[in-house]
Amino acid sequence: MSEPLLKVTKLKKYFPVRGGIFSRTVNWVRAVDEVDFDIDRAETLGVVGESGCGKTTVGRAILRLVEPTSGEVYFEGRDIVKLSEKEMQMLRRDMQIVFQDPYWSLNPRMMVKDIVAEPLETHLKLGRNDRDKRVVELLELVGLGSEAAWKYPHEFSGGQKQRIGIARALATNPKFLVLDEPTSMLDVSVQAHIINLIRELQEKLRLTYLFISHNLSVIQHLSDRIAVMYLGKLVEVGDVNNIFERALHPYTQALLEAIPVPDPDIKKEQAVLEGGVPSPENPPSGCRFHTRCPHVSSVCRDKEPASVDVGGKHLVACHLVSRE
Repeated sequence: MSEPLLKVTKLKKYFPVRGGIFSRTVNWVRAVDEVDFDIDRAETLGVVGESGCGKTTVGRAILRLVEPTSGEVYFEGRDIVKLSEKEMQMLRRDMQIVFQDPYWSLNPRMMVKDIVAEPLETHLKLGRNDRDKRVVELLELVGLGSEAAWKYPHEFSGGQKQRIGIARALATNPKFLVLDEPTSMLDVSVQAHIINLIRELQEKLRLTYLFISHNLSVIQHLSDRIAVMYLGKLVEVGDVNNIFERALHPYTQALLEAIPVPDPDIKKEQAVLEGGVPSPENPPSGCRFHTRCPHVSSVCRDKEPASVDVGGKHLVACHLVSRE
C-alpha cells in the first residue's frame, strides 16, 4: 500500500495571550491540540466543525502560513516543519490554498492577469510570452474567458472572483490544495457551480484536497472521508458513508441532526446541546465535549478519551464508544 501524500502527527498550534504593562504571555489559546490524520493521493478529506474549532488553523499550519507550535507534517515523506525557508519556498509549488473570502483575497489594484501570474513569477520564473499563455490556460480551465485577464477584481461577481482565486492556486501545478470554506461567502445559487468546478478539477488534474467547511451537506458532496473537530481536537474521523450513516460521537450526531431538511412537512428531532463552546484558552479537563454532552459521566470529566478504531479506519474519541 502506497504512503499517503500528507500525514499529520500530533500537530499543535498555540497562540499566546499577552497581558500586563510588559505584554508578557499570560495564557495560550489552544487552537489546534495534537491532531493526527493523513490524506491519500487524489483524495478529499473534509474537515468540519463549529466556528472557532480550529479548522482554518489546521490548514494554515500544514502550509506553514502559521508556524506550528509542535508536531510533524509529512508531505511525500518529508517533514515540512523542519524545512528551511528556502526549502519551503520550493515546496510551495506543490501546496497551495484557496481562501474563504474572494472579495479580500484578490488585490483590487491588480489586473487579473497579474494576480494569476504572480505565482508563476515567484516560483517558475517564466518569460512573458509563456506566462501570458499560461494565464489564459488557467482562466479557461476555471470557466473564465481570456478577456477576463484584462479586467480588475471589482468587475466580477463573487463566484467569478473565487474562480480567479482557484486559477491562481493552480498556477504552479500543485499536488495538494487547502480549500478554506471556498463557498461560504457565495450566494447559494453560485455555490453549486464552484463545488462542481472543484470536483471537475480534481478528476482532471488528480488533485488532493483538504476541504474545510462548516456545511455538512457540502462536505458530504465533496469528501471521501470526514474529520470532525471540536475545540482543537479531532473527535471522529471516517469514510463519508460511515459518518453520515453510523456517526458514533455525540457531537457528530448533533451536527448531523442540525442539517436542515428542505421540506416543511418533515418534522425532524434535534439533539439540543447544553451551554456554549468553552474557551480554547481554558479548555475543560478530560473530554473537551463533556460540558455539552448529553451522555456525560464522571470519567468524561477526568480523563481524555483515546481515539479508537471501530473498524474500517473509523476513529472515534469518546469514552462511550470505548466502553462498548
